Amino acid sequence: MLRPMSLAAFLDLRGEAALVVGGGPVALRRTRTLLEAGLHVTVVAPDLHADFAALPVQVERRPYSPADTRGVRLVVAATDRAEVNDAVTADARAAGVLVNHAGDAARGTLRFPALARRGGVQVAVSSGRELPLLAQALVERVGALLPQEGTVDAWAARRERALTLAPAEQAHELAGLRADIRAALGLPAQVGGAA
Repeated sequence: MLRPMSLAAFLDLRGEAALVVGGGPVALRRTRTLLEAGLHVTVVAPDLHADFAALPVQVERRPYSPADTRGVRLVVAATDRAEVNDAVTADARAAGVLVNHAGDAARGTLRFPALARRGGVQVAVSSGRELPLLAQALVERVGALLPQEGTVDAWAARRERALTLAPAEQAHELAGLRADIRAALGLPAQVGGAA
């Protein structure tokens, strides 16, 4: 039987509201991830890790309430109490909100992948199972292949120039760019493919 796959996607949620329920180290890590992605984060927890004080988040020092999931696009359940994480996840799912259950990823609708970033390139890896150590090792391996920012910028500029050319010249220039990229990554030349 085939194992169902998750939808792999990059979401632009800049400026959207997010809720993090929990105030410990996992909640702190998830909050930083959401802030890096440009979300406006509200953190709800009776007690908070001291490092939250340095973050641009709205803090509500109190227990979670089901009403907290209203009006947000994304929720993270990251408390140290499974029953609270389960309740937060159930409420978010019922509201149709993306939710990450930090204690049991399979219960949520959103998983945070391991990431490799460099030069404007971002690669996300999920093991598809509860094997974050595998995903992290794969990211480390892939990260070593990522080109520097100047190289990516030069390739992007070449592509943009090629797209302004007549069809025959365009195809020739894009084939040259494809070959250069593949060579830089240690891959054999390939014929055809999208630009």
